Amino acid sequence: MSNEEKVSITVLLPGGRLPLDIMDTALQIARKYNLGIYLSTLQNLRLLDVPLSLVDEVKKPLAALGADFKAAGKFPIPRVCVGRDHCKLGLIDTSDLSGKILSHFAGRKNTKAKLKIAIAACALGCSGIGTSDIGIVATRNGYDVYAGGKGGTHPKSSRRIRKDVSEDEVIRTLDTLIEFHDLKTATKQRMYKLLDDPDFPFAETE
Repeated sequence: MSNEEKVSITVLLPGGRLPLDIMDTALQIARKYNLGIYLSTLQNLRLLDVPLSLVDEVKKPLAALGADFKAAGKFPIPRVCVGRDHCKLGLIDTSDLSGKILSHFAGRKNTKAKLKIAIAACALGCSGIGTSDIGIVATRNGYDVYAGGKGGTHPKSSRRIRKDVSEDEVIRTLDTLIEFHDLKTATKQRMYKLLDDPDFPFAETE
C-alpha cells in the first residue's frame, strides 16, 4: 500500500468537545493503521494518511459511536472558547449556544464552503470571532454579532452588525446572514467580500 493514495478523515466535534469513547477508538485506529492525529484549528479531530482503500474500514467503528464526519455542504460547526463553566471571565455556556445553532440549522443542506462561525463567552474573543465570517460575543446585556472577518495572508477584521441582542435574535441574524451569503455566492466566498454589497442586510453598529 506504500504507493496508494492517502487522505484525511475529519471527525466533527460540536462544542469543541471530544467524547472519551471516540478519543479512545481514534487512538486505537491510529495505532492499528499507523495514522497521525491532528486537532484542527476548527476544533475537530483529523486522522492523517489514511489509505484510500481503508476509508470505510476506519470510519465504521467511529460511526458506530455516533461520530459525524466532515463533508461538503454540511452546516459549519461553530468554533467556541471553553465557556463560563471553565473560565472566570465567561458569561455563557458556549457549547450550549453552539448546540442550539446546530439544532436550528440541522435540516439545512448545501451550505457554501469556507463559511466560519465563532462564539466567544466574553469580549476577549478567544475563539477568533474577529477573524471569522460570523462572530458571536456574549456581553452583560446579551450578545454582539460580528460579520466579515477572515485570517490568512491578508486578514480582515470583522464588523459589528448587532449589539446587545437576545439569543433568539442571534439565531434570526444568522438566518438572515446565511441566506444572504447563499444568495450572493456561487461556490465559496468569505463574508467580508459581501459587506459593501448594497443589499447587505445589516449596517455597522458602533
